[in-house]
Amino acid sequence: MKIKAAENGPYLIEVTQAKIIKNGEEEILSQKTIALCRCGQSSNKPFCDGTHKKCEFKGELIEIEVK
Repeated sequence: MKIKAAENGPYLIEVTQAKIIKNGEEEILSQKTIALCRCGQSSNKPFCDGTHKKCEFKGELIEIEVK
């Protein structure tokens, strides 16, 4: 798994498989990259909806690899 804080953007999590459990219901995600809000302004939290561009969020690029 890799976690990347995109420059001026969301946290990007690269996975082989992901499952979301919300209100007791499970959902298997088919995408290999999950974008999580880092600016705090998304209307779809915890997921990124691109609002960081409108609010001109600034943040460093950071990458973490988990083995």
